Amino acid sequence: MRVTLLGDVMLDVVVRPLGPSAPTSDTASQVRVSRGGSGANVAAGLASAGHDVTYVGACGTDAAAELWDAHARRAALTPRLERVDAPTGVVVALVGPDGQRAMYSARGANALLSADFVAEALSAPFEHLHVSGYSVLDPATRAVAVAALARARRAGVTSSVDVCSVAPLAEIGPSAFAGAVAGVDFLFANEEEAALLAGAPWAEGLGALRALAREGLLTRGPDGAVAWDAHDSVASASQRTVVLDTTGAGDAATGAYLGARLSGLGMRESLARAMAAAADVLGGLGASG
Repeated sequence: MRVTLLGDVMLDVVVRPLGPSAPTSDTASQVRVSRGGSGANVAAGLASAGHDVTYVGACGTDAAAELWDAHARRAALTPRLERVDAPTGVVVALVGPDGQRAMYSARGANALLSADFVAEALSAPFEHLHVSGYSVLDPATRAVAVAALARARRAGVTSSVDVCSVAPLAEIGPSAFAGAVAGVDFLFANEEEAALLAGAPWAEGLGALRALAREGLLTRGPDGAVAWDAHDSVASASQRTVVLDTTGAGDAATGAYLGARLSGLGMRESLARAMAAAADVLGGLGASG
C-alpha cells in the first residue's frame, strides 16, 4: 500500500549515563545519534511491513538534515522534505536507570512546514495517510495537519493519528486535539495520553476514544497494550522483561500494528506484531539504527 506520512524531521541524541552525574565535569555515558522523530519511527515500521512510504516534513540545510535523510533512505523511506531557513529539529533523550527517558526537544524547522508544500506532496496518489500528533499539537502546523486529514477524507482514503506526547496535549487541551482529529480511522496513544484525551482512565474512557476513531491501539508500558475497535478490545502483555531504553518503543508498536492492519491482518495478530516490535526496541539504546 502507498502510505504518505506527515511528521517531524528530528535528529535523535540518546544519552544513557553510566554513573552518577558529575556536575562541571564529565560523566561516562552511552550516546547514540540517529534519525529521530516519532513519525519517522512509525514510518520505518510501515516500510518494514512492505508498504511504500513517502515521508513529508520540513528540515534545514544543515548536516543534521543530511544525516536524517540518509538514515531515512536506509530504512526504505522516500523523504519529501521542505528545506527551510532554520535548524533541523533535534531531541535529546536522557535515559534513566529504569529505561524511562526525559526528552529535551527543539522542533526547529518542523514548525515552518507549509500548507502549500504538503498540498503538493498529497497530490501524488496514496492509499493511507498517517499524521504524527506533534504536527497537530504545535499551533504552527495544526492547520496544515487538519487540512491534510480533510484531503484524505475527500479522497476516500483511510487515515491515522498518533497522539505522541502528553505535555503538549495538556497545554492545548484535549478538546482542541479531539476536534482536529475526529473521524480518523486509527488512533494511537499511550495510557497517559488516552486518559487525558478521554477524560477518564482508558477502561472507562474507551467510549470517548471510539467517538474519535473506528479503531485504535493503546500502549501501557510494562502492562502491554490494548487494541480496540467499535465492538471489541484485545489485550496483550509486554514481551520484554529487561528494559534498556523506552525511546521509540511506542512508535515501533504503532508502526507494526498499522503496517499489519493495512496488510489485511486481524487485530489480534497485528497486536502480537506490535508487541514484538516494541520489545525489540526496548532492548537497545535509541529508536533506530
